[in-house]
Amino acid sequence: MFFQEPTPDTLGYMIAGYVVAFVVMGIYVASLYLRHRNLIQDMAMLEEMDKPAVKLESSQPKKKPAKSATKSVTKWGRKKQP
Repeated sequence: MFFQEPTPDTLGYMIAGYVVAFVVMGIYVASLYLRHRNLIQDMAMLEEMDKPAVKLESSQPKKKPAKSATKSVTKWGRKKQP
């Protein structure tokens, strides 16, 4: 009389529990993949921003440097004779 009730059938709950667990793990793995991909993209963007910018030539003509009023000196330290 004490053990006459059969064991309840909980197979459906076990399968549902495993499905929920695997779905949550799948979402977590997908999240890790997307974070990794975005991190790689961000690193590439930062490396590109770190490169020096290319200077564009301006349309204004360049000025010639003014000639110096001092006399040039030879490599031996004496002034040239005019």
